[in-house]
Amino acid sequence: MADGGGDMTMAFKPDRSNTRALRDAFGRFASGITIVTASSTDGPVGITANSFSSLSLDPPLVLWSPDAGSRRFPYFEQAGYFAIHVLGAEQIDLCKGFAGSPFAFDGVDVTDNEHGVPLINGCLARFECRQNAIYPGGDHKIVVGEVLKAEMRDGDSLAFFAGQLRTLEG
Repeated sequence: MADGGGDMTMAFKPDRSNTRALRDAFGRFASGITIVTASSTDGPVGITANSFSSLSLDPPLVLWSPDAGSRRFPYFEQAGYFAIHVLGAEQIDLCKGFAGSPFAFDGVDVTDNEHGVPLINGCLARFECRQNAIYPGGDHKIVVGEVLKAEMRDGDSLAFFAGQLRTLEG
C-alpha cells in the first residue's frame, strides 16, 4: 500500500481491535498544547490537554474534550469557570508537570482571577471562561466555554505531533 511517493500508507476500519492505529492516525494532526485550570474543593487543579479548539466568535466560545473516565474530569465538570492556557515552546516542563499531576502548581507563576480560577502567567494565550455546556462525545466529554477574557503574547508554540512534543516556530 503506497501513496505513490514511496511512503507506506495504512487503511483500516476503526474498531476495538485497532484503537492504537486510530490514535496514531489522530496523532498525524498537529495540535497545540494547553493546560486547563479550575478551582476545586481540593484546591487549584490543572490538566494538560491538546483537544482544544475555537468554536465561535459571536458569542466567543471555545471547546476542549477531556476523557470522561479521567479522575480529573469531575473537577472540571463541577467548575463553573475555568481557564485554558496555550503553552509556549519553553513551557515543556509545565506541560509534563500537569500531565502527571492535577496539583503541579509548585514553582509556577500563578494568580487567581475574580472567580478563583488559577491563571498561569507567561503563556502564549489564555482564555478565561465560564462553562457554557458539556456534551457527550464517546469516551470523552465536550466542554464548551464562553470566553470572558483573553490574553496573548508573541512566541513559538509547543505542539504535539505523532505522539511527541514539538516546537512550532512563529
